Amino acid sequence: MSMPVYQNLSDNELIAFLREGDAAAYTEIYDRYFQLMFVFAYKKLRDEELAKDFVQEQFTGIWHRRESLSVEGNFSSFMFTSMRNRMLDYFAHQKVRNRYVDFLASYSLQSSKSTDFLIREKQMSDYIERQIVTLPSKMRHIFELSRKQHLSHKEIAAVLETSEHNVSKQITNALRILKVKLGRSIILMFF
Repeated sequence: MSMPVYQNLSDNELIAFLREGDAAAYTEIYDRYFQLMFVFAYKKLRDEELAKDFVQEQFTGIWHRRESLSVEGNFSSFMFTSMRNRMLDYFAHQKVRNRYVDFLASYSLQSSKSTDFLIREKQMSDYIERQIVTLPSKMRHIFELSRKQHLSHKEIAAVLETSEHNVSKQITNALRILKVKLGRSIILMFF
């Protein structure tokens, strides 16, 4: 029996060979999908080395799970969904909150608000709220009057019987502190 020409095989045929431990089938899958996965990851991560690591981990996982690899629908969708989930998990567990928000913002525009997205959005809002609570009490009060009750600097100054300059200074300081803790993207997106 002659060896198949792997470049001519469909993804499903390659997966069948891969399940049998065929390294040449794995190499063909790698050659077909590495660049696509790298570009997809890089667009979201904006970090070449990190994107390469994600793709390498994805392919390592495919090789290790080859015997039980279950692909419903087409393999291309499986690969993109797998990579997207890998990135969501990464962002959920890292302190790189500004990249996380950028990713969620672009993801929310591309898909309907799934339960998974809503949960992650709630987690992010809770995280921001916890950071606001750590502000000094007077600063926090002024910040909340400005950003949550949408009062002008003049209105806040009148309520607290202080100067508009003091209100402005407190809000600027609060934003500076939160920017360090949360990252610039969150400040722009939520405030």
